[in-house]
Amino acid sequence: MFDLALRDIKYLPGVGPARAALLESELQIKTFQDLIQYYPYKYIDRSRIFRISEIDGNMPYIQLKGQIVNMELIGEGRGKRLVAHFSDGSGMADLVWFQGIKFAQEKYRPNQDYIVFGKPTIYGGRVNIAHPEIDREANLNLSEMGMQPYYNTSEKMKKSGLNSAAMRKLIQNLLGLITEPLQETLPDWLVAKEKLMDLTTAYRCIHNPQTPLELRLSQLRLKYEELFYVQLNIARYSSDRLHRFKGYMFGRIGDNFNRFYNEFLPFSLTGAQKRVLREIRADVGSGRQMNRLLQGDVGSGKTMVALMSMLMAIDNGYQACIMAPTEILSEQHYANMKRYVAGMGLSVELLT
Repeated sequence: MFDLALRDIKYLPGVGPARAALLESELQIKTFQDLIQYYPYKYIDRSRIFRISEIDGNMPYIQLKGQIVNMELIGEGRGKRLVAHFSDGSGMADLVWFQGIKFAQEKYRPNQDYIVFGKPTIYGGRVNIAHPEIDREANLNLSEMGMQPYYNTSEKMKKSGLNSAAMRKLIQNLLGLITEPLQETLPDWLVAKEKLMDLTTAYRCIHNPQTPLELRLSQLRLKYEELFYVQLNIARYSSDRLHRFKGYMFGRIGDNFNRFYNEFLPFSLTGAQKRVLREIRADVGSGRQMNRLLQGDVGSGKTMVALMSMLMAIDNGYQACIMAPTEILSEQHYANMKRYVAGMGLSVELLT
């Protein structure tokens, strides 16, 4: 079985010791597993070819197919730039390089078919694409390119040649090494029940989706798995807490609770108050620690529920304390509690 977590990233083709150190320091990527779980932050459809005549200044990214007519150097010093005049038969666009001028001059030639990809702007009435991605048409199968993934990288990585395109290449190298299905991390019955994409396919589709549907299904699988194990951890901690920390058991409802309910209660309880008191009674009689949030509007009777819960503790031989966030509020509770239980022979004190 191909175990991604045990493979050091430096042994991936295209990485090596120097890039491995950079990936670890900048992105905490140490293993094949870390790399395959470094997901794209956006996707751009590379399957469509635009015509230059269709382009306006509001398009995010476009792809053109045509030829470089000629190239010229413009400006001097820091303002020097290389401009390639590109035509697809419907119009002209200027491909511009401010850096890597010598590389572009040597690599790209007029009168050859290219696929050009980049972000268009309109300058001087002409379409401009700065630092485009350019590939020979013969080297690309646009129907298989699908949605192009883009990866976040740091400035330090970009200066060392590890930009988004380089990260994409490394991940494609890794996917090429996976020739058999990876071991599932979810039970087979759960994958089938929830109709989830298998793990190996999800990794391939999150990094190289051919359609928006493939992308959605891969994201669903990986998000489901992440949340599943978060929930599993919460359940484990909860179960462990129940075993290690026992609550005080209030085994009975006694004289103080019943007397207060029958003789001192200043108003009839609402149905919601009665329901909550029954739930609290079940909790404090279970032997487990109770962790309960009682939520209600101002004046809905939360304090009365708290007082009657305290009477359950007193009936079972314990003291009870109500805590308040401010001294003024604690004084108000103190005055109310004394008034509610006056004549029952209970000691009510204030500590601030």
